[in-house]
Amino acid sequence: MTLRILLVEDDPDIRHAVLDALGEAGHEVVPLADGAAALERISAELFDVVVTDVRLPKVDGLAVFRHARHVSPRTEVILMTSYGAVEDAVAALKQGAHDYLTKPFDVEELVIRIRGIAAKRALERELDEARAQLAGAADGAIVGASPALRRLLDRLTTVADSDAPVLITGETGTGKELVARRIHARSPRASGPFVAVNCAAFPETLLEAELFGHERGAFTGAVKKREGRFKAADGGTLLLDEIAEMPLQAQAKLLRVLQDGVIEPLGTNASVHVDVRIVSATHRDLRRRVAEGAFREDLFYRLNVVGLHIPPLRERPGDLPLLANHFLRAYLPPGADLPQISVRAWQALSTYPFLGNVREFAHAIQHAVVLARGGAIDVEHLPDDIARVARAVRANVPYMCDGSHSARLGKATRIAMAIRCATKCGIVPWNTSVTGRFA
Repeated sequence: MTLRILLVEDDPDIRHAVLDALGEAGHEVVPLADGAAALERISAELFDVVVTDVRLPKVDGLAVFRHARHVSPRTEVILMTSYGAVEDAVAALKQGAHDYLTKPFDVEELVIRIRGIAAKRALERELDEARAQLAGAADGAIVGASPALRRLLDRLTTVADSDAPVLITGETGTGKELVARRIHARSPRASGPFVAVNCAAFPETLLEAELFGHERGAFTGAVKKREGRFKAADGGTLLLDEIAEMPLQAQAKLLRVLQDGVIEPLGTNASVHVDVRIVSATHRDLRRRVAEGAFREDLFYRLNVVGLHIPPLRERPGDLPLLANHFLRAYLPPGADLPQISVRAWQALSTYPFLGNVREFAHAIQHAVVLARGGAIDVEHLPDDIARVARAVRANVPYMCDGSHSARLGKATRIAMAIRCATKCGIVPWNTSVTGRFA
């Protein structure tokens, strides 16, 4: 298993020797020469392992270790130390460091330690996947086995252990709230509340009251005191969905909450302490919003300590059979047999671009289940926009979608695509227990 490693060593000879050895072992290594630069990279990026000297310019290796533990608890830290600093390294071991090596050391010894971490990570990934399969829809299933989704889930698992703010980006319908809920469910705050608020659902005058609460009489219509969403999420996680739509005035108050951990309900000057982890989500480009002056730059960096991007469905077509199985089971009565899906229907489903992503795909399956009434699913049971794809296949004409998608849909080509899509996931496309049966 390839690991992403941050190497912090001010001695260029040692740095290059370790860099070459770890690179030859197949790992991705980011080399740095001082502790201050390491703090910045750890705050901005995720690493599986940090290998750092204890004695460093600007900021020492122990501070690097403590910062890594705070920002990303799953990141393993290996300290390199001289004989005189062994006591510091031993103390760091008691605080959660993975290991230490005393200089001078054989770089092969470090490679062996890294190999052990890689084996541990591979086992953790297998266990996480097994737990996710067992949890199913009860945990808000994130379904798929494509490389893009696996990378997201690996990063998500690492992020969950931290208390750092997370910014989730992705197109509409990709499942940003599902990802936020998964972060909460796998975090130390799992026993606390998960509260979601859509920042685009409230007018500017009411959003602050919704978030921070208000006293009776604070504004017209405030007939009684009300605690806001921050207070409701105390001890847990608050999802700020559609964060790009938050007005600038509310952004300023949110920034103070992130800085000081306190809120001020409307109509009072009293400060109320809250312990809340912030997860934000948006389908917009926040950097562009910052450039346009519609979003505060300082708030953007506060919210984007760790970024998670959800790939659109069109970038993971191999997940379609698994998603079809998942939604068929979700929308069928308990214990019902999975219906057949005709080749024509699957051609249409696997060809359609699904600009609404997983949400639109789920709607298509539900639509088909309702119209098929427990029988085989054919083209006529699919939504009209998708059924048009099948008609284009039969006519062997170009299929156009919103002027942005065009493909020559030969029937044999599309059948081959459906078979490849299924077999890529390890699924036999005929009479399979995963997607139902292709008629």
